[in-house]
Amino acid sequence: MAMDFLIVGAGINGLLLARELANAEPGAEILLLERGECCREASWAGGGIVSPLYPWRYGAPVTALANWAQAFYPQLAMELLEHTGVDPELEQTGLLMLDAEDESQALAWAALNQRSMKKVRPEFFHRQEPGLAIGFTSGLWMPDIANVRNPRLGLALLADLRSRSNVTVREHSPVSEFETAEGQVTGVVARSEGREERFRAGQVILCSGAWSGELAATLNLNLSVEPVKGQMLLYRFPRAPVNGIVLTGGRYLIPRRDGHLLVGSTLEYQGFDKSPTPEANLSLRESAGAMLPLLRSAEPVRQWAGLRPSAPNGVPYIGKLTGYDNFYVNAGQFRNGLVLAPASARLLADILLGREPIIDPTPYQPVPAG
Repeated sequence: MAMDFLIVGAGINGLLLARELANAEPGAEILLLERGECCREASWAGGGIVSPLYPWRYGAPVTALANWAQAFYPQLAMELLEHTGVDPELEQTGLLMLDAEDESQALAWAALNQRSMKKVRPEFFHRQEPGLAIGFTSGLWMPDIANVRNPRLGLALLADLRSRSNVTVREHSPVSEFETAEGQVTGVVARSEGREERFRAGQVILCSGAWSGELAATLNLNLSVEPVKGQMLLYRFPRAPVNGIVLTGGRYLIPRRDGHLLVGSTLEYQGFDKSPTPEANLSLRESAGAMLPLLRSAEPVRQWAGLRPSAPNGVPYIGKLTGYDNFYVNAGQFRNGLVLAPASARLLADILLGREPIIDPTPYQPVPAG
């Protein structure tokens, strides 16, 4: 039997798209094929800040997606908790950015986009974060910014989808080939541990993160999505030693409800290598200690790495791929996968279902690279 929608990839983008389609079309048959385990790549590895870092440095297409998603996140978290019992732990902690060199541009951006941001002095941020290191001279405070515990968000989405009779999620089913006929992608081939399976669908959507470019290339489509490695550290305390997200020099601290503290992150162009390294461990520990002196004597309990899907100019691909009537993509969110995911999924669902789109889809339209 042919599926109505076949989604290749079950990270946050794939799961949210499946949920959008299932909500809008309860009778549609939806299949997700995941190469490994659901939400265990960039969706699991990221920090979960519900804002682009230094949001004013991004273009209007990213801002438009972020604005919609930030407004929608509280509703999403509440619905998932009520439906599944799994709390994504969306926490409005605020974001404190220290010693940004382009504060005037930041404040102008905030005024233009009607975002809450104010310039603050050391007495404010040492009152906000008493453990902060001495020496920072200026700050920008965005009180409305939240963070979400992305592994729990993934668990909640998976539980939501598995409760629906019209949605099937298959893990350890890596897609290796697309079957085509008369200008359409008619199905996919998944190969795993010596077995081969074929699945047919009316609409096929590529949500494979950093692997999206490789898969598109099997159809001679040049989709510029590059893996960018990011490493993070995790500390454990009885209570998190910061009250909100702290960001400086591209490195950040993120508190969790249970006392965990995340430190991130590196930017490394190392292909598909996800190995944690001692060099990154040292660099992240130095950054953490420079922000919060008590971390200089603390030992992280875990280190990991993930692969972000990077597209040119940081603008994701959302829409129909060239050359096929029924082949779509949602990939390339780079460092903003978690914050942009709800809007990316809603926008692509609008396109797939012929609805009025939440925002203009033109800037995200995939075009041949090169």
